Amino acid sequence: MIPWPAPDREPTRAIHASGYDREGQDFYATPAWVTEGLLSHVRFRGPIWEPCCGDGAMSNVLAAHRYKVVSSDIADRGFGTPGVDFLTCRKMPKGCRSLVTNPPYGDSGSDKGQTRSSSLAMLDFLRHALALTASVQGQLALLVRLQWLAGRRAADVLSAGPFAATVILTQRIRWFDRGPATKRAQHHHAWVVFDYARPAGSPPTLLYV
Repeated sequence: MIPWPAPDREPTRAIHASGYDREGQDFYATPAWVTEGLLSHVRFRGPIWEPCCGDGAMSNVLAAHRYKVVSSDIADRGFGTPGVDFLTCRKMPKGCRSLVTNPPYGDSGSDKGQTRSSSLAMLDFLRHALALTASVQGQLALLVRLQWLAGRRAADVLSAGPFAATVILTQRIRWFDRGPATKRAQHHHAWVVFDYARPAGSPPTLLYV
């Protein structure tokens, strides 16, 4: 069993808003093509940690590409190690050198128990993920809304880190398939990729899927 660090603060819940009823712990499985698009451009080093694994949608794609994957989640969805709050973890799982995930996020602070805006919650997640990957001189890839990249706070954090690439998805993600009742996808997304082995001062690469 993986020796997960004990929590050092109260869990923080981030969010993902949509026109549908909310899913518990912001669970929205990532379609396989989204992860495949990332892997078509980026090669990761060492075992990968997926800390918001849900039902294993992203972990299974990574494993199919012959990566060793450590999967965890705050909720129990029958996959990976449950009860692991990423924001309270103080180090990467043993041996992991990369972190790849679709973090929970959304539009507003309207959900029950949410006290911070989605933008600030995402920044908290990104800062924490950067600190953990820096400790192993590793790599980080987060799936974010493309519009989020234009925010001033996001720009400051992105510019300060070892920002390696943006992989823009030209197809919008459809999170639900409910037949004729399925709503049209509203947002464009992108992968933001960081690499602590990248030479200092190198500009990030802009890529498309």
